[in-house]
Parts: sequence; structure tokens; C-alpha cells
Amino acid sequence: MSEAPPVASSRLAAVIRDGVREEQVHGKANPEWKKVRGTGTELWLDTGDMEAASALWNPEFSALTTNNTLLNREIQKGIYDSWIPAAAKATRADRPTLSDQDQVLEIAFALNARHGLRLVERFGAYVSVELHTDLAHDLERSVTFGRRYAALCPKFIVKVPLTPEGLIAARTLEEDGIPVNFTLGFSARENFLITCVARPSWVNVFLGRLNAYGSDSKLCDGRWVGERATMASQAAVKGLRKKLGASTRQIAASMRNGDQVASLAGVDVYTMPTPVAEAYLKAPHAEVRDCTGEDYQPEWNSGVDSRAEGMEGLWEITPDFEAACLRLANASWEDLTPAIVLESLGDSGVAAVFPRLAPAEVARLEQEGKAPKRDTWREHLAAGRAGLDGLFTRAGLLAFAQDQAALDARIREHLG
Repeated sequence: MSEAPPVASSRLAAVIRDGVREEQVHGKANPEWKKVRGTGTELWLDTGDMEAASALWNPEFSALTTNNTLLNREIQKGIYDSWIPAAAKATRADRPTLSDQDQVLEIAFALNARHGLRLVERFGAYVSVELHTDLAHDLERSVTFGRRYAALCPKFIVKVPLTPEGLIAARTLEEDGIPVNFTLGFSARENFLITCVARPSWVNVFLGRLNAYGSDSKLCDGRWVGERATMASQAAVKGLRKKLGASTRQIAASMRNGDQVASLAGVDVYTMPTPVAEAYLKAPHAEVRDCTGEDYQPEWNSGVDSRAEGMEGLWEITPDFEAACLRLANASWEDLTPAIVLESLGDSGVAAVFPRLAPAEVARLEQEGKAPKRDTWREHLAAGRAGLDGLFTRAGLLAFAQDQAALDARIREHLG
């Protein structure tokens, strides 16, 4: 693939920007959100739906997050069908020798950027925009597209997924002054590694998926698994802010109910789906306090060995893993490569965070959806051949890829 222009002066950039005119929404101050903000938590909305966000937006909110799934929902509404041919024409004018798939990737980038610009314009907020899933293991192009996002809008935050290549790409972007929202994190140890190597502006725990797994797998009633992992990750990231001088902040993501707004208060950032924000406003807590010191404990069902099930790995960071990550943190980042990261983790955690799966196992994980199935992976977890967090990260990326494929298919329908 020929090098894409990282500057924002291309024909495609002009088409992306053309006609973006949104009436800005400010909203009215809300005392309930002020109470949450008073605990130190920054409030974001997790949606690409402009109307749903407009109904909730108020001065206490500062950003929105999108991803491959959320963007696909907006694209499938058909709101950009008539715009895609113009983007395709500009792409061909900029780079006439592109393959068909690379042209689709360019237009997918353009759609993400255009919708992100509209969100910035409507809310005057920072907006997280996600890389195409084809780039998850492509270090060079991840950096190139991240720079192109930044050149289009200073309020874009680039979302990079957890892969060995993503770690280095994110660090490169941050060293360029481009803020990164490092996505698809599920544990304290994953975010400890990410912070040590990538030093992103934000890391995530997708806590709702963890709670659903606990319940669906009949390990517990589904409460406190995600909250415990989030609080452990918050503590780990906060510790690295002091130890390394990292500026990384913790996001509580994939929130599922309004009560979590109170039980997670004090975490650096929430990114709330609009139904969660709506639910909280219907039944707000009278008192909201900083809960980051809480030691939430899931109640395991009878006979459950939480360690053999891989659950303890969501909040524990072993001394060997910590030492390996700190060695990476103290290495010259310019010399780091994905291979060096994997080699440095070695026996201390590479199988947990980056499980090596055979093609048939990857296909099975993809079939299972956003979360691994307990019965499929129990032996892997018990033997240490995979970590539950690593399986969730891989499953999440595969699920995003399916939504990205649906978006790409919509593009192809309108290329003419």
C-alpha cells in the first residue's frame, strides 16, 4: 500500500470537512452530574447517536466515545449513503492506484472522521475515533492513520486496540502529542502493561462484559466482577502515575446500569452508554462519594475455584509480571518492537495477555461473540495457556472486526 498523506490538505480531507455544520448543544447544568463530578470523575458519553447524546448533554460532560460497533450503527441508518461516492471520488483523485480493499479502508476512515467532526461540532467536545480493525496488527499504518485523524481535528482522541503492535503505535502517537484512548482492556495487569509501554492518555476496563460473563457462566450473580477489576486497574494506573510520571487515566467502560455511576464514583473517567446515563437520572443516589478505596468482592457460587477459572487474573498483578513490565517501562521506547515486548514478558505473562491460539481456536472465539464461553476455555485458563482478560481482548477485537466488515460492506454497495 502506498503511503497515505498524514497532512489534512488532501482532496479527501476537504470532502470530509465540507458542509459539516452543526448547531451546538450546551444543555443545562444538572446537580446530579455535578455531584458525580465532585468525586473527581470526568463524564463522557459512549455513543455515536447525535440525537440521543443531545438529549443528555450538559456542561458536566466533556467528551464522547465511538467505536467500530457504534459507528456501524450510524452508518447502517443510511445517513452517509449519498456522501460515500464523493469520498470515493476524492480518494481516487488523491491515490489512483489503491486496491479495492484499501479504497474501502480509506472511505471507512473518512466516515469515522466525518461523523467524529460532526460530534465535535455539535457538542464542542473531544471525541474518540477508532482505527479500522484491519490495522490492529499493522504498526506503520496505525501510526499513519492516527496522525491523519489528528491532522483533521485537534479534538480527536485516537483509539488503539491492545495488540503488541498497538502498544508501540500508541506510544509513537503519544510521543507526537496525539492523545490515545487505549481500548479493549479488561484487567489491571493489561492496563499496567499498557501504561508501562504505551503511556496512553487513557486505558479502559470493559466492566459490563466481565459482570455478564460471571453471571452467564454461573460463577456468581454477576455483581462486582467488573467493578473489582476496574478499581484494581485504577489503583495500578494511579501508582504508575507516581512511579513513572505517566499521565495515563482510567476509564470505566461498558457500564451497564445506573447504580454503577455511584459505586464507581472517583474513577478517573466514565464513558456511559446513553441508557445508563438515563437510568441514573431516573434514580440518582442521594449521596455520591469517592469509592476508589472500596474492595468489591464477587460472591462466588458453591464449588467455584475463582483462580482456576481465571477470575483472579482480572485484578491481580504478579511480582514477575510487574517486574517484566517495569523493565519495558525503563527501556528506550524508540528501540521497542512488538517482538521485544513479547520476548520481555516471556513466561511472566505473555500467555495470559496475548494467548497463542491455533486458527481453529480463533474461529471458535469469533463464533462465541464478544465474550469467551466458559466451557470452551476452562482447560486453557486452569493450565495458564490463556488469561481470561487476554481472551476477552481477542474476542472483543474479533467482534469489532465483524461490525467493521458490515460497515465496509455498506461502503461497497455505494461505490458505483
